[in-house]
Amino acid sequence: MGEADRGETAPRHRLEFYCANGHRTRLSFAVDAELPDTWDCPSCGLPAGLDSENPPAAPRNEPYKTHLAYVKERRSDSDGEALLAEALAKVADRRTPRG
Repeated sequence: MGEADRGETAPRHRLEFYCANGHRTRLSFAVDAELPDTWDCPSCGLPAGLDSENPPAAPRNEPYKTHLAYVKERRSDSDGEALLAEALAKVADRRTPRG
């Protein structure tokens, strides 16, 4: 199949995006499309920009936090001890034989 079978191709803009790892990505966009300032590099996933001399910096990734780390951000040690004492008292109360 050629252009005669499919019709004329739409006019295009060709842009090159550059990431901090030195990868170059060439993309085509329709002339009437809104052109992006950045694009995710298909090679490494970093953001890529239009300026080869100043590519966008890699985003800062926060380290993985456990559930306990998030809890410790919200509660002080004394709050944690009070909650633990309350929970242990409930368990002890349930284990006490009723007569």
